[in-house]
Order: sequence, then structure tokens, then C-alpha cells
Amino acid sequence: MGRGLTRRHAQPRWLSTVLIGSALIVSSVDACRAQCVEFSGRASQLELDTFVKSPSSLLERLRNDKEKLRFQLATYLATNPSVLPSVQTLISSSASADRSSIGAALRIAEGRCTATKPEAARKIRDFVQRIGDLNVQAGYSAAGDDASGIQIQSQAKSSTPPPRGGALLDGEWKTKLANPFKPVPLPN
Repeated sequence: MGRGLTRRHAQPRWLSTVLIGSALIVSSVDACRAQCVEFSGRASQLELDTFVKSPSSLLERLRNDKEKLRFQLATYLATNPSVLPSVQTLISSSASADRSSIGAALRIAEGRCTATKPEAARKIRDFVQRIGDLNVQAGYSAAGDDASGIQIQSQAKSSTPPPRGGALLDGEWKTKLANPFKPVPLPN
């Protein structure tokens, strides 16, 4: 009987280890799905955690640099759109001049999320409409042209055809001799 007891207790430990491991994998997959941008364009988890804990720290760190504020906040939102409640706190603690930059950041983040995560872009758009702050909405509207320009540029970069093989000169200014043994790129 003693052996049966030991065996019964060993299985739940093994099973619980597998369940915990599976839960960690699922949670990390969900975190990856929340992001609108590629790895190189994401903010670090430490930066996001700092922003969520103290949104006004972003204003303190980027004093009087509205351009950096716009793009840093847009990066946070594109990395993880679930930081929107912290943006609400940031808006309440910011001056009216900073609020237009926050609105612009929201528009830029929406533009980054539109192609890859349309539901995240919709959440950002709905958030701006619910805010009711005129300075945020003015910054959001003013950045409309910039955000669409960023989106058009990224689409143009992805739609340019790959260079054809057989060119004699290579490089930015076509001054370097090309490698004649380089494999020819295959069409997709």
C-alpha cells in the first residue's frame, strides 16, 4: 500500500509541472500576439513596466522634447496596446501642450497597428474618441497626415521588387563590381 500512495502523489506533481509550463507558453504566445510591430521596433518589457507603474515618468524623462514623447509613446502602444489605461493617467497628469503630442502618438500607433493588428488599431481609435480631451483629439487629427505617410512609406518599402541578378555594378551608387557568382534571387 505504501508504494501505491507514493505513486499517486508523484503523478500530480509531474502533471502540475506540465500544466504550469503549458500556461507559461500560452501566456508568452498571447503577449507576442499583442504586438503590432516587429521585434526591432518594440519597446523593452522593462520600459513598458516602468510606464505602466508610473506614466508621468515618461513626461519627466522627456521634458520639453515633444518629438521624442510622440515617438516613444507610439512605440509603447505599438508594442503592447494594453497600456492604454496608463495613457489615460498620462493625459490627466500632463500639460495641454503635451496632450497634443500624446494625441499624435496615439495616431502614429494606430497607423502602425492597422496592417498587422486591426483590432488594436480600432481600440486606439475608440480610446481617442472616448477621451473627450480637445488637445488630444487635435494632436490625433493633426498627425493623421504623418501617420498615413509612415504607412505609405512602409508599404512602398515592402512592395519594391528585389534586384535582378546579372547586374554588372552594385552598391548604392553602382560603383562596385557585382559578384558574378552570387546566386540569382528566385521570384516569390
